[in-house]
Amino acid sequence: MSFFTTTQAKRTAQSFKESRNMVSKSEASILAESASEFNRTKYYDIFLSHSFLDASTILGIKVELERMGYSVYVDWIEDKQLDRTKVNKYTARVLQERMNQSKCLFFATSDNHSNSKWMPWELGFMDGKKDKAAILPVLDHDPGNDSYSGQEYLGVYPYIVKSTTQENTNKMTLFVSESSTNYVSFDAWLLGQKPTERN
Repeated sequence: MSFFTTTQAKRTAQSFKESRNMVSKSEASILAESASEFNRTKYYDIFLSHSFLDASTILGIKVELERMGYSVYVDWIEDKQLDRTKVNKYTARVLQERMNQSKCLFFATSDNHSNSKWMPWELGFMDGKKDKAAILPVLDHDPGNDSYSGQEYLGVYPYIVKSTTQENTNKMTLFVSESSTNYVSFDAWLLGQKPTERN
């Protein structure tokens, strides 16, 4: 199993841009263009909690998750009117509504996550509401093992890793882990299964 990395996410974002002849556009503008497809009544598999300052990394992660077959909510794509730089009741209500429309939350630990005003609040809300919150470690490089210990309070949550499926070595899938030997498939976790110890 492996982690999401900044390098791979940026490479995926660049490849996505090239495949759509968008090389001269910024990641933020590409993500914003996908807002035209937004449906206020749509439900999502994943609410991607992240820092807007890491737009290129987030674009790559969103693309990779969608290639795995999951629908992903990114607030400044679908709800462009939100001002994430200020904490206010309107933004909080919209984010609560979108989290209620999502099956789970991934807390992306990209470079600027510690500067986010909203990410800790989103994590706490989703954990309390649905008990379906996990850390999505975004590392500078993959350490070669699938063990992760988050800083401070992040260490109490399960974390996301990816791997090829046994049926198809070209298809990536997600796992929810509590340790390198204690995990469950993401799809099973969404259905209520907990990570289990494996040898």
